[in-house]
Amino acid sequence: MYWYETEGTDRDVFVSTRVRLARNLVDYPFDPRLDETGAKEIIEKIRTVFATEQGYTFTDFTGVTENEKLSLVEKHLVSPEFARKKTPCAMIENNEQQVYIMVCEEDHLRIQGIRSGFDPRGAMDAALKADAAIDAKLHIAFDEELGYLTHCPTNLGTGLRISVMMFLPALTATGRIKSIQGQLSKIGLTVRGTTGEGSAAKGCLYQFSNSVTQGVTEEEILNNLQQAVGTIAQAERETRQQLLENNADLLKDRVMRALGTMGSAYMMDTEELYRLYADVRMGVAMGICDTVTYTQLDTLLIHCMPATLTARAGESLSASQRDKLRAEHLRTSIQKLC
Repeated sequence: MYWYETEGTDRDVFVSTRVRLARNLVDYPFDPRLDETGAKEIIEKIRTVFATEQGYTFTDFTGVTENEKLSLVEKHLVSPEFARKKTPCAMIENNEQQVYIMVCEEDHLRIQGIRSGFDPRGAMDAALKADAAIDAKLHIAFDEELGYLTHCPTNLGTGLRISVMMFLPALTATGRIKSIQGQLSKIGLTVRGTTGEGSAAKGCLYQFSNSVTQGVTEEEILNNLQQAVGTIAQAERETRQQLLENNADLLKDRVMRALGTMGSAYMMDTEELYRLYADVRMGVAMGICDTVTYTQLDTLLIHCMPATLTARAGESLSASQRDKLRAEHLRTSIQKLC
């Protein structure tokens, strides 16, 4: 099962947690100096490591369609940059352990542990286990002073990036999210949109991650992030309560209208879906709506993304065809739940 199909901790605020380790093999240059022959050699070496590891599957991206690649981006399993790669690359995954490895992205290896809700320790342990399997059989580029050597200097040292997807409708509605964003850089954190760097925060979804990887330990990075996002979560919950106390009827009307639209619309574009998703998810978090769960809503959102819809349909779709199919999928799903 994918992360969004499983239950997790503190799902009212935390959507998912991802731990990513950047690693590179010795004797191979970084992209773009890495040629096709070198990339294929790296892919084969990594494939061999996990050939005997239980539960892992290998996918050569040469035979993956554009919609299938973009669908993996929508599921937050690979980066947009990886999906756009034209040179040899591959993906190794283990859905049971929720480990996803991008081979020949920016770095030779991007090892990811992903968990539903807030679980940085579980995601970290999963990523480190895969990292240990690679390190036991291959030579990883490491320097005693610099730490793990990476394509981008911002990943030097631990090569560790912990990213937490948070659902913050109250802080967004009150404008408090802007002041929070302005303070994060002072404590070594950064905030990105729904699909990562350079993207907008749709559906009140924000990704918070560490921006410092060198000169600190993995534990220090984890503890710093835990403390920061814990403070943000507390502020979000307090603001929700204030909004509910001051505008209970208006909020209930907004939530139930959103749920009704999801269960009856004939056409719906992605932007409207994000707005309705945010309203209904906020209703679940505030105890206004009990007919759907966080897991059901998050799964619906991802299944209704453009590339995922098209990939599931198995044929090319126009924008209007996607809008009809999205609405049909939502109607069927919501009516079954309600």
